[in-house]
Formats: sequence, structure tokens, C-alpha cells
Amino acid sequence: MAKAAFIKFEVTKDIAEQTLEAIALAASSGKLRRGVNEVTKAVERGVAKLVIIAEDVTPPEILMHIPLLCEEKNVPYTYVPTKADLGKASGIEVPTSSIAITEPGESRNAIADIAKKVKALK
Repeated sequence: MAKAAFIKFEVTKDIAEQTLEAIALAASSGKLRRGVNEVTKAVERGVAKLVIIAEDVTPPEILMHIPLLCEEKNVPYTYVPTKADLGKASGIEVPTSSIAITEPGESRNAIADIAKKVKALK
């Protein structure tokens, strides 16, 4: 199956797993913004430290602007395979299309490592 148009690079399974662990840490010790609208606002206001986008979002037009906005504002972003994984890692029962970590808490080192790895992928 072809990747959606908003997916700008391929993320390895290791990076995706590390990202989900960082989200879980940030959810327990920091702050998250969930959903397209909240993520967009966090990036525009300059408070997002890392943006995570689910690859299985339909229709893809919902998320088309997020990678472009992140690049414009120099915010690192990455992808995870499913909305369900993203929702579960963030501590909610429902799937979510995107998350912005605004206060990393204990996941600060993991976020820095993920950002470095993602920059190498681009």
C-alpha cells in the first residue's frame, strides 16, 4: 500500500517504539496536546517540543499541513504506524491522529535522541 502524502520520510520500527515510550513518559510527567487542532495550535505558538503523527489517518488531507508547519517552525516531527498506538501511549482509550509534546518532563533525553535520529533520516 502506498504511503499517504503527508508522510515525508520512512521511520524505522525502533524509532517508532522509542517515540511511543517517550509519549508514555511525557504523559505521566509532562504535558501533551492531542488531536490535529491542538497540535496545530501548539506548533504555531512555539510550545511544541516534538510532534508525532499517525500514519493510518484517513483522509490524509486532515494532516497535510502539520509536517509543513513543523518544518517552517523548526519543530521536530515523526510518525508512528497507528492512531490506536498513539492514543494508548498518551493514556487515552480512543485513537488520536497526532500528538504534540509541550512539556517533556522525564522524556526530555528521549525526545532529544528521537529528534537527532529523525533529522538523520530526512
